[in-house]
Amino acid sequence: MVYNIPLIVFMDDVSGNISKQWNKHHMINMLNVNLPCEMLEQEFYVQFITSSPHTALMELMHVMKESILNAMELGIAAWDCRDNEEVLLVPHLLFVASQAGLNCNYFCQTCEVGGNKEYKESDAGYSMLHCMPEKTINTIQEQFRMVVLSGATEKVRTSISTTSTQDSISLCILHSLINLGKKLHKHEAGAPAVPKGQVREPLEKEFAHLLQGSALEDAINLLLGMKGVNIHLNMPTEILHTILLGVVKYFWAQTILLLEKVKLLATFQSHLDLIDWDGLNAPSLNAEYICHYKGSLIRKHFKSLAQVMPFIIYDLVPQHVVNSWTTIRELVVLLWHIEVNDTEEYLVSHFTFSN
Repeated sequence: MVYNIPLIVFMDDVSGNISKQWNKHHMINMLNVNLPCEMLEQEFYVQFITSSPHTALMELMHVMKESILNAMELGIAAWDCRDNEEVLLVPHLLFVASQAGLNCNYFCQTCEVGGNKEYKESDAGYSMLHCMPEKTINTIQEQFRMVVLSGATEKVRTSISTTSTQDSISLCILHSLINLGKKLHKHEAGAPAVPKGQVREPLEKEFAHLLQGSALEDAINLLLGMKGVNIHLNMPTEILHTILLGVVKYFWAQTILLLEKVKLLATFQSHLDLIDWDGLNAPSLNAEYICHYKGSLIRKHFKSLAQVMPFIIYDLVPQHVVNSWTTIRELVVLLWHIEVNDTEEYLVSHFTFSN
């Protein structure tokens, strides 16, 4: 028997200290997606792969990629204790859980939503097409072609800013070539510009030396060319920071500001304290704690508040604020709905919607 094993690989920076003092470590974990959702949420089923305080994430991921590709090609022999037979496991990468955050112009490489501030606020900013890895690779390669040109620093900076594409693996090579290009293009005031041939040849020679015999495709982000994986489509939006610590957190702050202006925060606390939590898949919240530490809440607080806010503030704030919280409540319920009761009906609906 051969079993297909889809994997979720999660990589991020975490603190290596038990205390609150930050001690940055890069870490990679892995999940077997064949397991039920209730098991995936338990720490026991999260497989620790590796961690380092010094090695970059993509360097760690290089070994991870090779391991997965080897297992895909050869399979892993294991013993099935239930059926009492030897089986072959064939793992493959389902998606990589990682994110660049909201500091870049383009928030998501899947749908390319983003641009500069004015463009993001326009209707056209939300109607862009899906991005393919080949497009990202071409953008990175184009940045390397720019280094032989005069003014390469500004040209590369503009490319990174407009496309929000920058490869951290090959960035040191790119910077080395840009710096060398500056020296080669430099000439005395009033003297003629250095011929292009005298600039291009040393740059190409240095480029080949930095690649150490490898092709450029092998020196950039290894996940872009990984077989069977579209890293843009297989890297989901990280809903913790995007929704709970993004939309919900900032809408909560503005709602509290409205309540404090009209001196109704104490009334809000009373309403929250009287909420009946029966039937909610959320922990009971301490109303006094929530209102006292209103600026220091975490995920579990926002996840619960998002579900009950419309019932608490319905007569305390303007109606459009209540309507917004109602929309947020529906969104949070849909995003954290982890169990499909009728699989057949769900698959039919999904197929119909997709087509």
